Amino acid sequence: MDIELARTFLTIIATGNFLAAAEKLSITPTAVSARIRLLEDQLGRQVFVRNKSGARLTAAGERFRRHAAALVQTWESARQEIRLPPGRTEGLAVGGELTLWDPMMLDWLVLMRREQSRIALRVEIDSAERLIERIREGALDIGVMHNPPRFDDLVAELLYDEKLVLAASGADRREPDDENYVYVDWGPNFSPYHDAALPQFSNPPVFINFGPLARGYLQAVGGSGYFRLGSIEPCLRDGSMRLIPGAPEFSHSIYLVYAAAREIGLIDLARASLRACAGRHDMSEARGSRQK
Repeated sequence: MDIELARTFLTIIATGNFLAAAEKLSITPTAVSARIRLLEDQLGRQVFVRNKSGARLTAAGERFRRHAAALVQTWESARQEIRLPPGRTEGLAVGGELTLWDPMMLDWLVLMRREQSRIALRVEIDSAERLIERIREGALDIGVMHNPPRFDDLVAELLYDEKLVLAASGADRREPDDENYVYVDWGPNFSPYHDAALPQFSNPPVFINFGPLARGYLQAVGGSGYFRLGSIEPCLRDGSMRLIPGAPEFSHSIYLVYAAAREIGLIDLARASLRACAGRHDMSEARGSRQK
């Protein structure tokens, strides 16, 4: 079977309809329809029912879904293995959510370079939604992200519970108020707890959905907001940021995500090395808590 048929099938499932799948794959809707007709001819069963709301899987399509994912994942694994650069015996593709590149993914890359130099590495930083898609396609072995959506074909393991802490610019000695507070968006699981604990800050004048940008903004103009403790530890040490004593803290869980059908060898290696980095962050957070 042409792998592109299985990839197209999975893309329609991910996007919900043939037109969106065509845009995603950069081909025409006619080409998408032709691929699905060919797939159905080869399987001898209809896999989609098209309706006004998009495309719905048939019973046969539901059964083929797992096999399609396995086909694409096996192809991607084979392609990565064959394309290994000279001197490397294995390849590992890992994705990280945008806010986790510093320091989590950077620390992991340094660790792998020092301890697993035989392995060729590919690292992608992207949104959780795109990382999930890449894992399901087989293009990534494992992903690191906050609160991933649940899918039957994916495994999500807790890596560690990170703390979100209220911090301010080191030069700004004002107490947080509704004029100097910056709302840093840490996703839908953060907002209800934040608003319940700090209702006075539920509608601040500045809203930023990217932690490093918010950190740079506060260091430039002053103010306070919630940040991942591990990411601001260097700033706490050099005095460019400070923790607000007595402020509520929030848990921000980080997960390892990989395909259930994936071969476990490299997954175990990635899991162990990422957990080693997570252990270091746990110790850093403990030190940061003691400094308050």
